[in-house]
Parts: sequence; structure tokens; C-alpha cells
Amino acid sequence: MTSSTPAAAYTTHKAFDVQNFTLPWKIAAVFFGTLFLAVSSYIEVPMVPVPITMQTYAVMLVGALYGWRLGGVTIVAWLMEGALGLPVLAGGASGPQHFMGATGGYLFAFPVAGMAVGWLTARGWNGQRVWFSFLAMLIGNAICLTLGATWLAMLIGAERAIMAGVVPFIIGAVLKSGLGAMTLKLLTRDARHTAE
Repeated sequence: MTSSTPAAAYTTHKAFDVQNFTLPWKIAAVFFGTLFLAVSSYIEVPMVPVPITMQTYAVMLVGALYGWRLGGVTIVAWLMEGALGLPVLAGGASGPQHFMGATGGYLFAFPVAGMAVGWLTARGWNGQRVWFSFLAMLIGNAICLTLGATWLAMLIGAERAIMAGVVPFIIGAVLKSGLGAMTLKLLTRDARHTAE
């Protein structure tokens, strides 16, 4: 029984091993990943100075499914689309000003967070170990909140940055981490059954 568990985990991980895709498939994965990230940006609860969106859920999931390299490339490509004027950021926002304002730290944190989740997922913190997957995504959310609040503190001060840029997002970070871990479990379970 113990010998079948690692085999199942290995099969599951290999089913989403996009690092071994051919270049055209990697380009397609980046395209669909940026599309997923853009759609998630439109699901939001408007708040000041930083809105609550499903972006972090999508960022963590892209990192977990794509791995740290391709996940990072995908997230950076999505941010570049936003910086160049495509309406792919929170609520359809776009333009370089969002990278200099209150949301800048959170945006710059996204690739770091997604890559961290991808790195942890590759080391077994994946859908087959749902609590580890939850912790990986929680760590990714913590990276976003920490880097985002650090940036925000330079604009409005540390205390206000924590109260406006961290505290309102803690419950959402926990819930989105749980949702991401369960989504990953469902996706990897389906992939394992397909592989078998």
C-alpha cells in the first residue's frame, strides 16, 4: 500500500508537467494562463486602496499547475499585458500607473508568489497532499500581502498599510488558499485517472 502512494503522486505530477511540453504547447499554456488570470481580475469586491479579487487564487493555481518557471513566465506575461494597456488587471484596469500606485507592490509580488507555490508543489506540496497544498497557497498569499503592504507603507505609512492592505485580506487569503487547494486536488485527481 505504501509503494502505490508515491507512484500515484508521481503520475499525478507528471500529468501536469508542462515543463516538458513542446514550445507551441507552452505558448498555448501561457495564453490560456493569462486569459484565466485576466478573467479572475474581473471578479472583485471594490475596496480602497486595494480591491479584493480572485487574482491571488488564479496566481497560486497557475503557479501550482504550471510549475515555478512557466508559472512565473505566465504571470509576468499577464502583468505586461496590463502594463501595455490591455484591460486585464483588477476590474479591467490597465496601464503602467497601477504599477506605481497603491497596488504596485501586490502586482510585483504576484510572480514571486506564483513561483513559490510552483516550487513547493514540485516538492510534494500538491493536490495529493491537500493540507500541504493549502499551506503552499497560504504562503503565496502571505508573500503577496507582505510585499504589497511593504510597498503600500512607503506611500501611506506602515500602520495604515497594515490596516488597509493586510487585515481586510486575511480571511480572503485563507478562503482562497482553501479553494485553490481543493481545486488542485480535483484537477490532479482527474489527471491521475486520465493517466491511469
